[in-house]
Parts: sequence; C-alpha cells; structure tokens
Amino acid sequence: MPEWIGEALASVRRDEPLAMVTVVGVRGSAPREEGARMLVWPDRFTGTIGGGSLERQGLDQARRLLDQSARGYALQDYPLGPMLGQCCGGHVRLLVERLDAAALDWLEPAARARSPFRLQVRLEDGGFRRLLRPSHDERADSPKTPIAEVRTLSELIRPTLPRLAIFGAGHVGQAVARAATPLPFQLDWLASREDLRPEASGTRATIMSEDELEEAVEAAPEGTLVAIFTHSHDLDYRLAKAALRNPGLAYVGLIGSRTKRARFDSRLRDDGLSDADLARLTCPIGVPTLKGKEPAVIAVSIMAQLLELTQDQPE
Repeated sequence: MPEWIGEALASVRRDEPLAMVTVVGVRGSAPREEGARMLVWPDRFTGTIGGGSLERQGLDQARRLLDQSARGYALQDYPLGPMLGQCCGGHVRLLVERLDAAALDWLEPAARARSPFRLQVRLEDGGFRRLLRPSHDERADSPKTPIAEVRTLSELIRPTLPRLAIFGAGHVGQAVARAATPLPFQLDWLASREDLRPEASGTRATIMSEDELEEAVEAAPEGTLVAIFTHSHDLDYRLAKAALRNPGLAYVGLIGSRTKRARFDSRLRDDGLSDADLARLTCPIGVPTLKGKEPAVIAVSIMAQLLELTQDQPE
C-alpha cells in the first residue's frame, strides 16, 4: 500500500489527532501535482505539498481543524502569486480533512487493496464522504469549478509500486541505491560478495553468490525493472542474458559504452538470443543527454529514465 495509507491507518487506530492535506486541483504552474499530500499531527507532519507559503497555509489550516470539533473538512483555493507571493503563479486547491475513527471505513479497505482504485470525495448537503470506486470511474469536478459548486473530487491510487531490482554495490550501485530509496519504487538491491561496501543511506544490499544473482534475475516477477552494474563484465553478461530470457521484465538496463553493447550483442546472438530479445536491452543505461560519468550523475540519469518509463504506468 502507499506509505501514507499505512501511516494514517496506524495513527487513527491509536486514536491520535490527525489531519490530512491533499492537493486536489491545480491550474497553471504549481510546486506539486494533484495527489500530493501531508499528514499533520499537532506536533509534527509528514509529506509535502511543495514547501513555502502554501505548505505553511496547509499546516496552519490542518491544525486549526484539529482544534475544532464541529467541522471535519475545508476546501480552499490558493492563487500562489497574489495571495502567497510564490513565483509559480498558478492556482492550487487544497482539501484539509480530519481523520478520525470514521475514516477507518475507507482507510482499512484502501490498505487491503491490491489493484488501482479511485479515492473519491462526495460533498452533499454540507456533508463529506470518502468512497473507494473502480479505477475507471473518473467522475470529478474540474479545478475551475467554483468551490460552492464542487460535489465530487477524485484521485487515482495505485497500491503497488514498480519493483526495481538493481544488481551491483560498487560506487554506481551505492549511488543508485541512494537515489532510488526516496522515489516511488519497491527496491531490491542485490550484489555479490566481490562488491564494495554494500550499504547506502541506511539501505543494505542483499549479498548473494553469482549463481544466486543469476537465479534472482530468472525468477524476477513480471513487470520488474532490472538495472545491472556489477564489478565484473562477465557477471554483467550473465545477468543481462538471464534478464533478456525473462520475457516478463519491463526494463533491462546495463551500464556500459556502445562498444560494450556491441560486444555483448555479438555474444548474446551466439548464445541464441534474437534481435527482438536484444532490442529489449538498454545500454548505455540512463538518459542519453546526461553525459557525466560520476556515480551520482549516472544514478540521476538512470532514475530519470525509469521515472519517465513508469510515470504513466500503474504503480
């Protein structure tokens, strides 16, 4: 489940005072997209709606709501330039709501969901209801609809994140692990005993033999994204060949130059892989326009490519 659902559910079950701030409408340039949110307690918060004055307004409004008992939600438009002095210049609509025991009616089924769904808000006769609807139910009022006329808000929730399996824990592997950790991926970090210091930002690689790494690629679930950058060209080759023989993988990336790609293509053909198989291999890896060879630059390039690949896909 998305982390915020689990965090909110645990807090509500503990009967803690909690509010949620969600970006439910954007027009023009804004610091965050629809669906960005914060969970707000009297003494702390998690998440972000973009920082700056807008975030301060959201925090203040959430905490005012927690101090009230009569009102459970507020819907507010913020013109970022005239009202808040932010240079984005767009308009953002925020929904601020108190999460109490009644929220268990939608938090619990949301936490159990295993496929995409719509999390809707219905505003009727001054009342406020959260509903879980099928993912294809896109009914929602436009961000341009005057607040007094808003009746339905809706956002798509994707319960599962794309699985990213990275192979290697040298300098590049560590940089990629650091870059991937805060991003919307389910990270599997695997490395051989020959790799360097398999830890980055508190995340540890799982150490395996080379045979076990190859088996892990072969058994990777459908839709997995695989990125390979081990200490050894021979191991890179074994893993790339295993990945290209797994037809369910959504991405097979291999670090290396065009020369390495050409050599690998020749060997892979000799080992029976077809041109269609080779077309699935991304090598060199990462965004082509980023040329830097520093591990941190390579990591940014790889993650940008993977985000571009997955941003319009079910997570």
